[in-house]
Amino acid sequence: MSASTVSLPSDATSEGVPAYDAAPEGAPRGGVVVIQEAFGVNDHIEDVARRFAAEGYRAIAPHLYHRTGDPKIGYTDFAQVMPQMSALTTGGILEDVDAALAVFEQDGIAASKVAIVGFCMGGTVATIVGAQRKLGAAVSFYGGGVAEGRFGGPPLTEIAPSLRTAWLGLYGDEDTSIPVDQIEQLREAAARSSVPTEMVRYPGAQHGFHCDQRPDNYDEASAKDAWQRAIAFLREHIG
Repeated sequence: MSASTVSLPSDATSEGVPAYDAAPEGAPRGGVVVIQEAFGVNDHIEDVARRFAAEGYRAIAPHLYHRTGDPKIGYTDFAQVMPQMSALTTGGILEDVDAALAVFEQDGIAASKVAIVGFCMGGTVATIVGAQRKLGAAVSFYGGGVAEGRFGGPPLTEIAPSLRTAWLGLYGDEDTSIPVDQIEQLREAAARSSVPTEMVRYPGAQHGFHCDQRPDNYDEASAKDAWQRAIAFLREHIG
């Protein structure tokens, strides 16, 4: 495996888009665009990218905050989070994702062999991109914005019926920021799309339950099951 921070060529910026790029040994079975939490492309997101590489996928995690200083924000420093999140736009996010997709395409990995997987804020992005781009798979770990729009766009309940990419949602029942009734509304909205969709809820799990660097939120059993389901979903839809 090889992993490093690189610059992705982009029509949107002459400086390129910084991204963490983790590649497996040998030819990859497909590509994964890994989308950060609200805290930036930090050690956890880089670790997740390496986990995908260990499964045989090339993983690229674009730094979505590159327009506003590209910080890595501590998990308790919420005051820094909102200015960064509020500066994001759907158009800018799609530009950064497209930069990663272009690298995959250049290296012979077609869009049908690419998944987008996001966590927290990135889970929202994964669902938005799954409706805007036709990829092989999209996986959302506890993506918010279900009933209220994010990044200048509509809520996920309005976006999900337009999904063009097979979609898996992974949510915790004890997530105080995403009530269970909203999760069920998202399940129903996604089911109205023309692609395969699946929603899994974890009793007792909070927001951020997959992040092993957040001891107050991490739920080992739920995290392991969700990861296995995500990998199985990728195996099914991109190889």
